[in-house]
Amino acid sequence: MSETSIRDHVRAIQDCNQRGGRMLSLVDLLDAGTVDLPAAAYLAAAMRLGASLLVGAQPGGAGKTAVMCALLNFLPDRTILRPVDHPSVLADAQHDPSPGDICYLAHEIGAGHWYAYVWGEGARAFFRLAAQGHIIASNLHADTLEGTRDQLCRENGVEPAHLDAVTLKLYLRMRRPAGRPVRRWVSHVYESDGTEDRLLWTGDGSGELTRHEESAVVSPEQEETYAEFLVSLRKGDIRWIEDVRRSLVHSLKKG
Repeated sequence: MSETSIRDHVRAIQDCNQRGGRMLSLVDLLDAGTVDLPAAAYLAAAMRLGASLLVGAQPGGAGKTAVMCALLNFLPDRTILRPVDHPSVLADAQHDPSPGDICYLAHEIGAGHWYAYVWGEGARAFFRLAAQGHIIASNLHADTLEGTRDQLCRENGVEPAHLDAVTLKLYLRMRRPAGRPVRRWVSHVYESDGTEDRLLWTGDGSGELTRHEESAVVSPEQEETYAEFLVSLRKGDIRWIEDVRRSLVHSLKKG
């Protein structure tokens, strides 16, 4: 992967930044206690294998975009991030012969006329791509699996089977303690095999997540590889999105 490709990938991630400042990496999220090392390693490995991703939280400012982008940084080397900034992107995607070479990115599932937002027919076409084997990624204002299904399937008419095709569904919580910094954490991680969502991880804001099941997508060996990789990044204080991506593509050639 060339330096130009790395910069293009990072630029597409930076375009999601609506709040200014530096985009957080998975290393930053580990240090903040948003996710712990075992769950972070699992998520990184799943994304490296080409998982589709949906990140949900109810309030604004909970960190949906930060978590989504930190994980998008682990997509396969060959995968290009393509924002769904016009209906023609979704129309053209129906004829894309190489699922996995492009990750179709909706900045948010929302009704506003904002850059790369999808709703209604756009949302239906977007999730149809996942059912066709394409990688998709987005976030939405829902903090439970039930709320996600209600918003997407009931309000937007997304086919349940198309939502099931999204590999990872991750939810966040936040707390604003009086006189203390805001706490944000991963509360639930679901993994879908294409037919049903299985709850793999839960978090209560303590800084550690509880594992409920083994992954059907990521092997223990792959999780160990990415845990070691993340530890090496922390030891080297490598945390900028571009530096993490560069280390990933040069250090880990295979998922």
